[in-house]
Amino acid sequence: MLLLALDTATPAVTVALHDGTSVVAESSQVDARRHGELLLPAVDRVLADAGVRLDAVTAVVAGVGPGPYTGLRVGLMTADTFGLALGVPVYGVCTLDGLAYASGIEDGPFVVATDARRKEVYWARYDDARTRVTGPAVDRPADIAEQVAGLPAVGAGATLYPEAFPDARGPEHVAAAALAAVAAEKLAAGEELLEPRPLYLRRPDAQVPKNYKVVTPK
Repeated sequence: MLLLALDTATPAVTVALHDGTSVVAESSQVDARRHGELLLPAVDRVLADAGVRLDAVTAVVAGVGPGPYTGLRVGLMTADTFGLALGVPVYGVCTLDGLAYASGIEDGPFVVATDARRKEVYWARYDDARTRVTGPAVDRPADIAEQVAGLPAVGAGATLYPEAFPDARGPEHVAAAALAAVAAEKLAAGEELLEPRPLYLRRPDAQVPKNYKVVTPK
């Protein structure tokens, strides 16, 4: 097994290779505006560090969000393209699940929250690092303050809103190594993984204006 994992649902552009037992190589860069520019060079760098060719990959793992529309689709479209080109399966993993796994919190409950912009967070509640019990959802921190009161919180969304998440802690952004580890564990246990389809949770920011007039000739 050689899993190529990638995620662009957060400001991190993150890629990793996992051999089913451990991480072979990984790369992460935080730049919310350069997902498309940074992702493929990161894949090349990780393959070079591991000393393998792309055709050695046996499956692709992609973070499915939730995340902003533009960034999220970069990773998912790249994962789909690799899957088609290599003839290998493409699996999805919830980005928040990767953050929960990387937190190392074994005794919950706790919350994972990422920045959803518009003064909102994408969030989910966990019983432990591998067990999500609610979400993912998108809400204003003030609207969920009572639900998350007193719980440790992981992710950049938690650090942005300390009034709702006073016990915020790292990591702030997901790492593809964690997504790969989640996928490897589930595959080894015979569990199903998600389809590689985006969890947007809301409409994209860019929309066709209302009362748009068609100007093409009849």
